[in-house]
Amino acid sequence: MTTSSCAGSEVSEMPLPQKKRWESMAKGLVLGALFTSFLLLLYSYAVPPLYTGLASTTPEGAAPCSPAPREPEAPTSANGSAGGCQPRRDIVFMKTHKTASSTLLNILFRFGQKHGLKFAFPNGRNDFDYPAFFARSLVQDYRPGACFNIICNHMRFHYDEVRGLVAPNATFITVLRDPARLFESSFHYFGSVVPFTWKLSGRDKLAEFLQDPDRYYDPRGYNAHYLRNLLFFDLGYDSDLDPSSPQVQEHILEVERHFHLVLLQEYFDESLVLLKDLLCWELEDVLYFKLNARRASAVPRLSGELYRRATAWNVLDARLYRHFNASFWRKVEAFGRERMAREVAALRRANERMRRICIDGGRAVDAAAIQDSAMQPWQPLGAKSILGYNLKKSIGQRHAQLCRRMLTPEIQYLMDLGANLWFIKLCKFIRDFLRW
Repeated sequence: MTTSSCAGSEVSEMPLPQKKRWESMAKGLVLGALFTSFLLLLYSYAVPPLYTGLASTTPEGAAPCSPAPREPEAPTSANGSAGGCQPRRDIVFMKTHKTASSTLLNILFRFGQKHGLKFAFPNGRNDFDYPAFFARSLVQDYRPGACFNIICNHMRFHYDEVRGLVAPNATFITVLRDPARLFESSFHYFGSVVPFTWKLSGRDKLAEFLQDPDRYYDPRGYNAHYLRNLLFFDLGYDSDLDPSSPQVQEHILEVERHFHLVLLQEYFDESLVLLKDLLCWELEDVLYFKLNARRASAVPRLSGELYRRATAWNVLDARLYRHFNASFWRKVEAFGRERMAREVAALRRANERMRRICIDGGRAVDAAAIQDSAMQPWQPLGAKSILGYNLKKSIGQRHAQLCRRMLTPEIQYLMDLGANLWFIKLCKFIRDFLRW
């Protein structure tokens, strides 16, 4: 009887290894819940609300930039002008999304580093609390009256706030892209973090969305700004403005007043030639490799009908783009078509030469094939679609530094320049740990 009782007791008790396994799982769930709560709190602190208004900007009366007198520089003949010109070193680049802006950012990083210029960096992240409006107080180590030479990270533009950080003669530039192509790129890059796209069930979510965008789109939805009139939004305007409102044209003309040059992604080389002329830079200053590009298999092309629908859905951006496409070609005409052709050819030859000198294999590769972590670009959540490069092992001393700088992705370059990206580092650690 006693034996039977003991046997019964042994059957009813959980074996020790299984008990430990359940205890371990329970502890893991508790720790996971605590860790998730911590991340949510951290995220709510680091990511601003979308509809933060202009009231969040620097208080009126804050001291504007007071630049110290600068020693005059010897004129250069970089652009073939008879009297020469002085290179411009005070630049605001309004970095729009999905417009080859990371490539242009690399050009500005290199120029600023080469000449020891002062950058206005974000604090903690690689953007100025986007999608909130820019404010001077968001700049790393900002003090009233502080002056900066270059401002070039993502922001939601606020002209008066930016203006207060740079010299009066600073050059303002930005870059636009065909709105339908931009929308396509933005949809594939940001779609997974826009919750209303989760309702899309088909294989081609982009096509499904464009068949009836009003069915899915919620202007108050989280990250909704990425999927309608993103250029208008980035430039600081209401991306859901009624297209018939006179404010649309007023905003476009305001952009024209604020910016000295609006580049076009589709004519990037021609844009860089105009930029080089405007800034009185050397050819080496505008050499580039295409950064933050998606692999071809991840870039489905919009068909004619879907292209038309995407353009109609982003009608504010379409009007903005048409306006600056026309003004761009007027600038090309003023520059001279033949001169433009010569300079574009010279730029492409120089880029090709650097490609042969710098890039192992001569082309961009998938993330998995990148050998040096310092060359690994930031990837969209849940995908490895952004290409990068491998630096050649044997590069002559004359080109070694330039090659590395031309190939360094944005995040790594920001840290090299001294930006404090604590939040980005934390995100990277978590993503690596969870293998997202």
